[in-house]
Amino acid sequence: MSPTTLSAGPEHGHVTFLGAGPGDPGLLTLRAVEALASADVLVAEHEVLDVVRQHARQGVSEVHTDSDPSQDPAPGTGTPQLTVVDGTSTTAAVPAVRDAAHLVMEAARGGRRVVRAVSGDPGLDTYAAEEMLACAAAGVPFEVVPGIASAVGVPAYAGVPLRDAQGADVRFVDARTASDRCWTEVGASDGTVVVSTTLDSVAAAAGELVSAGRKPDTPMTVTVAGTTTRQRTWTATLGTIAQTLKQAKVLPSPDGGRPVIAVVGERSAAAQRDQLSWFESKPMFGWKVLVPRTKEQAASLSDQLRSYGAVPHEVPTIAVEPPRTPQQMERAVKGLVTGRYEWIAFTSVNAVKAVREKFEEYGLDARAFAGIKVAAVGEQTAKALIAFGVKPDLVPSGEQSAAGLLEDWPPYDPVFDPIDRVFLPRADIATETLVAGLIELGWEVDDVTAYRTVRASPPPAETREAIKGGGFDAVLFTSSSTVRNLVGIAGKPHNVTVIACIGPATAKTAEEHGLRVDVMAPEPSVHKLAEALADFGAKRRAAAVEAGDAVTRPSERRPGARRRRSTT
Repeated sequence: MSPTTLSAGPEHGHVTFLGAGPGDPGLLTLRAVEALASADVLVAEHEVLDVVRQHARQGVSEVHTDSDPSQDPAPGTGTPQLTVVDGTSTTAAVPAVRDAAHLVMEAARGGRRVVRAVSGDPGLDTYAAEEMLACAAAGVPFEVVPGIASAVGVPAYAGVPLRDAQGADVRFVDARTASDRCWTEVGASDGTVVVSTTLDSVAAAAGELVSAGRKPDTPMTVTVAGTTTRQRTWTATLGTIAQTLKQAKVLPSPDGGRPVIAVVGERSAAAQRDQLSWFESKPMFGWKVLVPRTKEQAASLSDQLRSYGAVPHEVPTIAVEPPRTPQQMERAVKGLVTGRYEWIAFTSVNAVKAVREKFEEYGLDARAFAGIKVAAVGEQTAKALIAFGVKPDLVPSGEQSAAGLLEDWPPYDPVFDPIDRVFLPRADIATETLVAGLIELGWEVDDVTAYRTVRASPPPAETREAIKGGGFDAVLFTSSSTVRNLVGIAGKPHNVTVIACIGPATAKTAEEHGLRVDVMAPEPSVHKLAEALADFGAKRRAAAVEAGDAVTRPSERRPGARRRRSTT
């Protein structure tokens, strides 16, 4: 069926043309997230799909390019190459605008809600406009959700404001389609010029501006991969940009066709980038950080690392499985309901999960905790309990560990405590510290294995090679078992990798495996560990700046460079 034969009506669904912004998924608007959450079909080029996919509902059909993103034309200028990958249509390899529009409308058949995501803003994308016209002509209803244009968002992330207090003129030029007249007009202006171009055409664009009347010493910044953790910005002038890129060994390069945003002008604040470069100066900007934890445990930690500019890579080293003999756990849960216990103590998020799953198996909920005092070893465990609907009565006021829990645990008092028994659901490899301490305080303890921790499967070969070859800038060890298991399934991290440990016991295990410990958390908390690593990165960056050296990541050390084992 061609677009012209489609008739209006709800059976033809609805299309949302959505701006995905310049690259950072965090720049999507609230309306964009809402549209993605209700979409039945998602249509986008490959690099845009990576930005929007995480907000789409589970089971959404996807239509995207299957070509090499590095060979794709710059956003808004090349022909979209959309290929169906979900089997909902037989159309494939659609090179023409007319056919791309047909595919979008075809996806809307049967009342389906389609999101057509484009880079930047739909209003600046040539092919989005053509597809909107095709929808209008065919009577297919559509809406437009604006996005942050690359020409505006990238300079903001590069620390280059486009206007100052004097209100300088701002002109936008697409060097790939600009006419001689356009260059002449911007060359005659003394305002700020934002140029969309490619890496290997920056020098040519600078030459056009000089030929049109701009002075060769006019400040210029060039940003590639803007708003992502691969972002890199060079500061130069119109006359020196070619030499600057050559000295940086950027050109000639196979990826010279990558889109860039260049900002030119006396008032473009290029000279103030040292003070205004908030994004690239994050403490761990671009660091590839290995997070060897279970997938569920790694999520909040990875979010925190991203806030510091890092790129977390989650590698599960521990898998959680039910106990081999579940009868003991079953009796203990029944004991909760029948009033056998005065306290229940949770020493991990996994313990909460294990008890919650057993509750659900028996048709119980948080009300079964009525009359029972609940203790949590730390903040994360407490949060897991609150999510379950249980507010803990005791969380350590000091160290978040078994020892810290014992510091605050009340001794058994036969006058005030009608029951003297504590239920302790825990891992099969947990230490006896808490059990011994509770017994010493006069309590009887039902020490129950709620779950088993086993070594996870080895990560892909590429990840193992990066671990051993220095491809990671840092690794976070959150327990002795993560050290042993990571080394066991993937090998020992390279000597240039920064090793961060959650506490003395974990650090000791790392050193026993021949690792140099660079960072240790001030208290046993994963979030304090991430903070400590960020502080390490900030000090490392400040030292390089003070010494006049280039700011590099740990993995960028020269081959063969080794650091001595820390003695602190």
